[in-house]
Amino acid sequence: RCTRRWRPTGRARPMATPKPTAPLTIFYDGGCPLCAREIAFYRRRAGAGRLDWIDVAAWGAEDAVDGLSKATALARFHVMTADGRFHQGGRAFARLWCALPAFRLFGWLGLLPPVAWALDRSYDYFLPLRPRLQAWFKNR
Repeated sequence: RCTRRWRPTGRARPMATPKPTAPLTIFYDGGCPLCAREIAFYRRRAGAGRLDWIDVAAWGAEDAVDGLSKATALARFHVMTADGRFHQGGRAFARLWCALPAFRLFGWLGLLPPVAWALDRSYDYFLPLRPRLQAWFKNR
């Protein structure tokens, strides 16, 4: 379910405890050129300032948030809802889209069971391609 409750939370931060007032905390790989471009795109959208953006690449090797380790967070895209639940992969993108007004319809659709399943499978197929895409984006 998409939510409409938001509170301002500020800018992207490295390792820190997620802000309790954020409706959604996004854990992203700021060291990945492809990921950084995509996150920059989302951060320029209306509503993005209400979200909590955490660059996992800046974490130390032993850092973690509520059981989410650096290695796990770098391996797959993760978000955490205000109630402390983690979502990953395609479903995490659907949660992010729900939080951004311009993408809310896509988020709502992405949370429907058959679409959520398809998003997750698509994300799983994308992951093996990510290193090659990262190298390509790094050179641009």
